[in-house]
Amino acid sequence: MKIKQEETGITIRLPLLCRSKKNSQQILINSKTGKPFVSQSKLYKEFEQDCGYFLKKCKSNISYPVNVKCTFYVPDKRKRDLTNLENAIADILVKYQVLEDDNYNIIQSWDGSRIIYEKDREETVIEITKA
Repeated sequence: MKIKQEETGITIRLPLLCRSKKNSQQILINSKTGKPFVSQSKLYKEFEQDCGYFLKKCKSNISYPVNVKCTFYVPDKRKRDLTNLENAIADILVKYQVLEDDNYNIIQSWDGSRIIYEKDREETVIEITKA
């Protein structure tokens, strides 16, 4: 994993295959109240935790307008939803305090984000630049 910080922005390379937050959600039962609730999939929870290992090193709490560009390298041609992957990254960047929030005042655009098929490559490249 590499973090490259320049005047123009931050580039974060995560050696991880991005997981969607919305796919494979589970309905679980709260053991105390007996009420059902929606939980993220095990794969997403592991991905979020693994990202934390890398992102703890780049706490910035960015609060100014930025463009976030994500390049998702995937090892197969399975269909994926780009906006679901972007949402997962936005929530993770907020959780690990790279961004203060993921609202429109901070993330103003996702210009240039894309999914690229490359056999045997699982990587997520995040570029954050001032808008």
